[in-house]
Amino acid sequence: MDRAQALDLLTRYYAAFNAGDWEGMLDCLDDDVAHDINQGETQRGKAAFRTFLAHMERCYRERLDGMVLMASDDGASGAAEFTVHGEYLATDEGLPEANGQTYVLPAGAFFAMADGRITRVTVYYNLADWTAQVVG
Repeated sequence: MDRAQALDLLTRYYAAFNAGDWEGMLDCLDDDVAHDINQGETQRGKAAFRTFLAHMERCYRERLDGMVLMASDDGASGAAEFTVHGEYLATDEGLPEANGQTYVLPAGAFFAMADGRITRVTVYYNLADWTAQVVG
């Protein structure tokens, strides 16, 4: 996998996200993908990622823009920087109560890739900033 192939993979992954195409996102992932959840645990495998996506769909509606994608020359590593435009739909465990609050949040992600698939996804955003926006 080279840089261009890695950038194409990340482009497909985020296009699927913005389209709400969870199967399209999952198609970009290795079967044993490691998912490092912001300020949380690492989950492993597509089944866990599918469960995570269902949870996110229940609690949040999000769209990403301002996407900047980067990849190493060998295509093994990548990164993304973007802005999340979201709506908090249902209360997420341990977080403030949801009542349709909107938020705009800078975020980033790091990736490991091999054999045409994403093998690790690590997402970062400022939870204190998000909390301040939804508590108001």
